[in-house]
Amino acid sequence: MISRDKAPTAQETFMQMAQAAGLRGRLLVTVGILFLVRLGIHIPIPGINREQFRAALGGSNQQVLSFLDIFSGGGLSALGVFALGILPYINASIIIQLLTAAIPALENYQKNEGEAGRRKISQITRYVAAGWAVIQSVFIASFWLKSFALDFGPIFVAETALALVAGSMFVMWASELITERGVGNGASLLIFVNIVATLPKSLGDTINFAQTGGRETVGSVVVLMLLFLATIVGIVFVQEGMRRIPIISARRQVGRRVLAEQRSFLPLRLNQGGVMPIIFAAAVLSLPLLIENFIHNPDYSKIVRTYLVPGASGSWAYALIYLVSIIFFSYFYSSLIVNPVDVAQNLKKMGSSIPGIRPGKATTEYIERVLNRLTFLGAIFLGLIAIIPTAVESALNVKTFRGFGATSLLILVGVAIDTARQIQTYLISQRYEGMVKQ
Repeated sequence: MISRDKAPTAQETFMQMAQAAGLRGRLLVTVGILFLVRLGIHIPIPGINREQFRAALGGSNQQVLSFLDIFSGGGLSALGVFALGILPYINASIIIQLLTAAIPALENYQKNEGEAGRRKISQITRYVAAGWAVIQSVFIASFWLKSFALDFGPIFVAETALALVAGSMFVMWASELITERGVGNGASLLIFVNIVATLPKSLGDTINFAQTGGRETVGSVVVLMLLFLATIVGIVFVQEGMRRIPIISARRQVGRRVLAEQRSFLPLRLNQGGVMPIIFAAAVLSLPLLIENFIHNPDYSKIVRTYLVPGASGSWAYALIYLVSIIFFSYFYSSLIVNPVDVAQNLKKMGSSIPGIRPGKATTEYIERVLNRLTFLGAIFLGLIAIIPTAVESALNVKTFRGFGATSLLILVGVAIDTARQIQTYLISQRYEGMVKQ
């Protein structure tokens, strides 16, 4: 018998996943689409010398491509039709989120037009994703693949760009299909699966590295694994951590009934932006490396290779710039998600207030002060988990996990928590439906 007064346990969850027809169908749809997307990554684009391209991709001059290859699940190195994957859609979503705060029309769609406004924003995001995919595919076909094409020319660029854009649009449609008819957020699950797909190779390389080395090598690998486990535990605590600000609703009269004061809370998460601040900071720091590949200036290359590459002689400067960038984008993204002025106005409209705080400007200042403190703690945590694993890898000379770092761990843990929570919510709703039928 399943207890109805508590959340389902892991054993109950797996039993109901197998028994509930609706959930079982959603899981099969999700797994089938994920398998189809992974299969498309390995369908090759013709006309490219892949051996030469993989060798260049693994070189030190292509660290940005190696970083992006993690999120495409090896799609860039394999150069399949789904090589771009969900990245154009993610970039378009970030661009639209930033523009929503700057363009009044988009802000009106999001705040005042309800479901119809959200559909319009989703449609605009799709158009932006298509345009971004065209730009990325033409850039890849024109510049990155110029040295590896067997017959380079305008026809090669057009065919390659068309294949990459079509593959990216199919992946975008698949992610929306998972969100609508499957389990979890489709875009997040696709990134999750792509990152997981790169783990077997990294683990195999790490095992071979430990077997070929001595005791010191084995000790270094063990220390790095323990650090990864500690980082995962820390991510779980911070992702679930929040500050609950108490709220009191005023006494109201509805007809002849007088409703007593109601107590609730306003949840403010410790890490409002999730993994986005790290992604933004990494994108900013990758720009100098991309520029270096085109200008070929010795002085500029020396500065970039010394101060803006992890593991270089001046990597302390890279770590400092990385940390400052993460803190800046944490505050920036937090301001986009939570607006203290809007929160204070909504509380005032609902007749609610924070105990000991006046409604209006005082409430805004209080929420802003609490949010700034939480954002600072969350940003410091993000900076530490972004820098420490990379620093320990360089110190221990274990480079088999190169590219798999804090960003990947944050995405894996965050998506796993959100998907598990959605499955439990679905099971609890089915449980209550059964109670109503009885």
